Amino acid sequence: MPPSALELSTLGHRIRHQRISHGFTLDELGERVGVAGSQLSLIENGKREPKLSLLQAIATATGVEVGDLLSTEPPNRRAALEIELERAQASSVFRQLGIAPVKVSKGMADDTIESILGLHRELQRREREAIATPEEARRANTELRLKMRDLDNYRPDIEKLAEKQLKAAGHVSGALTHRTVSIMAEKLGFELIYVNDLPHSARSVTDLEHGRIYLPPASIPGGHGLRSMALQAMAHRLLGHKRPTDYADFLQQRLEINYYAACCLMPETASVAFLQQAKKDRNLAVEDFRDAFGVTHEAAGMRLTNLATQHLGIRLHFLRVDGSGAITRVYENDDLPLPADVTGAVDGQIACRRFSARAAFSEQNRTTEHYQYTDTPAGTYWCSTQTGTTSEGEFSITVGVPFDDARWFRGRETQKRATSTCPDESCCRRPAADVAERWAGKAWPSARVHMQMFSPLPRGTFPGVDDNEVYAFLERHA
Repeated sequence: MPPSALELSTLGHRIRHQRISHGFTLDELGERVGVAGSQLSLIENGKREPKLSLLQAIATATGVEVGDLLSTEPPNRRAALEIELERAQASSVFRQLGIAPVKVSKGMADDTIESILGLHRELQRREREAIATPEEARRANTELRLKMRDLDNYRPDIEKLAEKQLKAAGHVSGALTHRTVSIMAEKLGFELIYVNDLPHSARSVTDLEHGRIYLPPASIPGGHGLRSMALQAMAHRLLGHKRPTDYADFLQQRLEINYYAACCLMPETASVAFLQQAKKDRNLAVEDFRDAFGVTHEAAGMRLTNLATQHLGIRLHFLRVDGSGAITRVYENDDLPLPADVTGAVDGQIACRRFSARAAFSEQNRTTEHYQYTDTPAGTYWCSTQTGTTSEGEFSITVGVPFDDARWFRGRETQKRATSTCPDESCCRRPAADVAERWAGKAWPSARVHMQMFSPLPRGTFPGVDDNEVYAFLERHA
């Protein structure tokens, strides 16, 4: 493998250091090793790779070993500064600015190079902090969703890790207790501490120095239970996560910690046994799965997406939809027609009004699941939906399957049926021609402005987390 530009630059600096230390000019050393001084200059500037025979001649002329010349360490501080500057000025972050690089001369002071490097370091820091534009974030999220779709949303490595940790903590069966979660933390060298003053931008904070995981004293509305938050914090350590380098990395880590927590709360072995029996009885139901393991309806629905295809041979879809009809969480591997933007992103798109995910909001009884068959351009789907409310408003959770697989689920006898032709806008978005003609130019609605339109994408290594607030919190509790 040919040496990199950095390796050639370091080699050139080490040769120059030895030449100057012995008081040789380029021409003088060139005469001793049998090459022109101009050739040596190219080598010292990292522009040309020397042959091994020439390196041996240079080492002999300067009284060092060839290995000394080939060392990857810069020979002195000045060389280290120059190499770092070369690398910084060769980065894509700098080159895209269209600014000419600074040429380092012999007379340039070290302090001057340090100041220039300070600017480059700040430029790199800001680039890392502005982790993605909204479009980049949506693309990263879409790529991750499609990647998991190809895997049928199943990660056997995390499944096995979770079962191993549960066994080590003595968990055998039933709902995972807070006590067992504490034991799991202790075995990793962490203590769970519940506090009232967590930073508002963080669900939990892990103090790596003192081995503490700080959690709120109560569950957070929206399904973020204390057990789940503690397990997610532990997952970062168990999965060997490093500080995320970009938004795609951040999203991948978030997916993995959520997956790990779900594996612990609904272990694969016990969950599959429960689901296989329910399928055998033709009585699969998200609410039964939820109650068996003491989790939220959303958690049970999402966990079903991990296991149903792999272990039950059932392809399915999952939707979380808010009161306005926007899709806030989605998974499908059953080809359900879903709205998508030009990047392929589904999150944030408006679900069809005919889908049960939206129709269920009009139901009077919201304590049980609602069932529906929906005819679509891709075929007929059966689904079950339950609605709920948080401080942020209404939401619905839907799990559905193609028509043929409805036979395994409770609620398959429903007579409720709808037809959706979305994404054809005439389905539920475009008004009927006579109504449009009647009111065209005669209506002036006052639009409700969604403030998120003006909100920048969260910045920072951990998007949206206020580092100043987190560090102040840790100082208080250290």
